[in-house]
Amino acid sequence: MSQVTLKIENVECSYDSTRVLKNISFVASRGDFMGLIGPNGSGKTTLLRSISRILKPRIGAVMLDGRDVYSLDAKEVAKKMAVVPQDTTTPPLFTALEIVLMGRTPHLKWLEKEGKNDYAIAENSMKVTNTWHLSDRVFTELSSGEKQRVIIARALAQEPKVLLLDEPTTHLDINHQVEILNLIKKLSDEEKLTIVAVFHDLNLAAQYCNHLILLNQGEIESMGSPDIVLTPENIRRVYHTEVLVKRNPITNSIYLIPFSGPKLPPEQGFTIHLICGAGTGAPLMINLLNHGYRVTTGVLTELDTDYETATHLNIPAVTDPPFSPASEGAHKTNLEFIERANVVVLTDMPIGWGNLKNLKAAEKALEKGVPLIMVEETPFDERDFTNGEAQQCLNNLKQNGAMCVKSVNEVLPAINKLKEAESVAKIGK
Repeated sequence: MSQVTLKIENVECSYDSTRVLKNISFVASRGDFMGLIGPNGSGKTTLLRSISRILKPRIGAVMLDGRDVYSLDAKEVAKKMAVVPQDTTTPPLFTALEIVLMGRTPHLKWLEKEGKNDYAIAENSMKVTNTWHLSDRVFTELSSGEKQRVIIARALAQEPKVLLLDEPTTHLDINHQVEILNLIKKLSDEEKLTIVAVFHDLNLAAQYCNHLILLNQGEIESMGSPDIVLTPENIRRVYHTEVLVKRNPITNSIYLIPFSGPKLPPEQGFTIHLICGAGTGAPLMINLLNHGYRVTTGVLTELDTDYETATHLNIPAVTDPPFSPASEGAHKTNLEFIERANVVVLTDMPIGWGNLKNLKAAEKALEKGVPLIMVEETPFDERDFTNGEAQQCLNNLKQNGAMCVKSVNEVLPAINKLKEAESVAKIGK
C-alpha cells in the first residue's frame, strides 16, 4: 500500500465571518495526481491556501506524513511541500538559474550560500523540466510557458513530497498547456510526487488526474476518479450546464461536450436527417437541436458514439445491433425517415461494408428530391474501407446534385440557405 503523504481532516475555513470551506476531508497518497475542480467561488484556491499554510483552518487539520503542518516550522514544511502559484511575478534581472536556486532556501542556514550540492539539485530540476538551456536567461524575458516550467523547477529544487499548483495552465496556449501537464503527470508517475492542482478546464482535469474533488459552495460535492465525478448529473447540479460525457478513443480519458439543453426534438417542423456514425454526428445533433430543428438519424449501431448521443438527446434513430451490417428492416426504416426529412446530411464518417447501405440511402434521398448536404472534412481515402465501392457512391452523389461542405461548421449555414430557398419557393406558388 502506498504511503499516505497528505491528509485533510474536517477542514473549515473562513474569511472574517464568512465561512468558505465546510467539512473538507480527503487523503492524497504518494504518486496521486488530484485535481480540485468547481465553479468560481466554490473554494478551490482557498483549499489550496489552507493546505499550503497561508490560511489556517478555523476547524480541522492539514496533516503531512502524520503531522499537522501548522505545528511545524515553515522551513520544515517547505522541505516537504512546494507551491506553484498562478502569479509568477519575481524580482527583475534574476536569471532562470537564480530563480530555481531560490528553491534551495529551506535547506540553507541563515545567510548560508548555495553549495555544489545545491547547484547540482537545481541543475537536475531544470533538466527535468527542460529549462537547463534557459539557465542564463533573464527570467522576465522568457515566454509564459518557459516561466511556468522554471517556477516548477524552483518547486522541485525544494525536493518536496507534495506539489501544490493553482491553475498551472492559466493564460497558456494549448501547446504550453499540454507541455506543462505532461511534465506534471510525469512527476506524478515516475517521481511519485503527490500532486494537488486546481483546474478550471474540466477536460484537462479528466485527462491528467487520477482523482478529482468537485467543490460546490465550499463543500465536497463528489470525489473519486474522473468517471465517478464528471457525470452529467453532477455537472448539471454544480455548474447548471448540460453536458454529454464521451470517451476519447486515443487517451481513453473522458471528455465533456457542453450544450444548451436539455431540448427535446420538436414533434413537427423543419426536419434534418443525419446519416452519420463513429461520433461524426454528435456535434451536429446538439447544434441543430439548439437552433430549433427537428433531427432524426440512422442507421446507427447500438454501441456507436452517435447512437449514445441520439439516445441521450431523445433523437429518433434507426438502429441495428452492434457488430452487424445494416439490416434490410433498418435500411427500409431509414428510407422512410429520409422521405419525411426536409434535408439530409451525410457526415464524413468511416465507410465499411457494414454501413455501405447508408450511402445507398443517401442516393435515394436525391432520387426522392430531398436535398443532400455532404461533409468532406476528412479525406475520403482515409475513411473508405470498401475497396473503392464507397468512393463510387460518393461520386454519384456529387454528380446527382449533392451539396458539399468542407466542415461541420458549414452545415448549419447550408441548411439555413436551403430552408430560405424552400420558403421563397412556397411564396412563389
